[in-house]
Amino acid sequence: MTPRRTDTRKTRRGTWPLARVLRDRNAGLYLAGVVVSGFGTSALWLAAGVWVKDLSGSDGLAALCMLAMWAPTLVGPALGTIADRVRRKPLLIAANLLPAALLPALFAVDSPDALWLLFAVLFVYGAAGVVQDAAESALVAAAVDPRLLGDFNGLRMTANEGMKLVAPLAGAGLCAAYGGPSVAALDAATFVLATGLYAALRVREAPPERPAVDRRRQTAEGVRYLWGHPRLRPLVLAGGVTMLCAGAGGATLYAVVDALGRSPAYAGVLYAVQGAGSVVVGVVSGPALRRLGARRFGAAGIALFAVAVAARAVPCDVLAWVSGAAIGLGLPTVLIAALTAVQRETPGPLLGRVSATANTLVFAPNVLGLAVGAALVETVALWLLLPALGAVLLATAAALARHPVAGAASDTCAERP
Repeated sequence: MTPRRTDTRKTRRGTWPLARVLRDRNAGLYLAGVVVSGFGTSALWLAAGVWVKDLSGSDGLAALCMLAMWAPTLVGPALGTIADRVRRKPLLIAANLLPAALLPALFAVDSPDALWLLFAVLFVYGAAGVVQDAAESALVAAAVDPRLLGDFNGLRMTANEGMKLVAPLAGAGLCAAYGGPSVAALDAATFVLATGLYAALRVREAPPERPAVDRRRQTAEGVRYLWGHPRLRPLVLAGGVTMLCAGAGGATLYAVVDALGRSPAYAGVLYAVQGAGSVVVGVVSGPALRRLGARRFGAAGIALFAVAVAARAVPCDVLAWVSGAAIGLGLPTVLIAALTAVQRETPGPLLGRVSATANTLVFAPNVLGLAVGAALVETVALWLLLPALGAVLLATAAALARHPVAGAASDTCAERP
């Protein structure tokens, strides 16, 4: 793979991060692909549950849609190994074409007896997403100027959250008007368009060396590297604990809405406020990473998230809005910091499986947190549960903010001339 480019004319200090990233051709194409495919995915995840609910009348089966899409994350380290065995750009293209080819099969889902096909497609969809994330992370680290990685990952978060503000409502509306297959067709089209954008990337890759060990040992190498790295392990573990608490806190959302005396639809307002906060933090994350370093940036965000979660225990509309925006600002920071650190600190031949392992350790706890929160919210009062989650998050932030280990000078993530 060709060395990373370091065109200083494109990374001058004082230039707005968005302009710096978009001025980089590969970074701009990546972000466009994220926006396009992210719109389709965000539209489908909500529409799939509505679709299943309409066909079966079962809340449990509707919830299984998200489980089917998330389940492949649990074997992320093994799936990420694929990204280290083949060239990443063709793999990224294939990981987009596979769901595009499968989604039209959902036109056959027109009765409860055919729901197995929907769940099967969603499972493969999720597996392709894990492989896509691993290939994308590895390819971005090589194709984008390393000094733009923090800005790029922040803007990628902005793009994802921005799509979540509009795409789920669009998907639900399309599903209600024309049925679930119409949303599947839309999602397939976005994957095809994203494939065209990824195909336009200018990156030359040499075929990877033939592995000296089998796939199981390759997977173990990625896990060992991540676990033994003194800078990556604390960030990834902090991200996992944060997402565990985020899942548990997210399960209390409708209880919070009830405490405010509002209808369930008010949850959409709080989601929108939170999404707006995430859009903002994505824009400022690059400069913040350079100024604070990955650990302090992540710790500051977790601390803000902790205070915001605890504040939701107070039944006040204004405070609910403020805490929602603060959650949107604080929650993504450790995710951005961990992803950027993995891209910077991991050798190219290991990056696919290490990034997939990191994603599993960070995002899989979110599913567990949702289950735990759903059980606790029925038995524990909000005034006790939410502050307890905030205390766990504050302890996580304090642990991450400790002085870096010896030799961790690169934790500053500072831009160098």
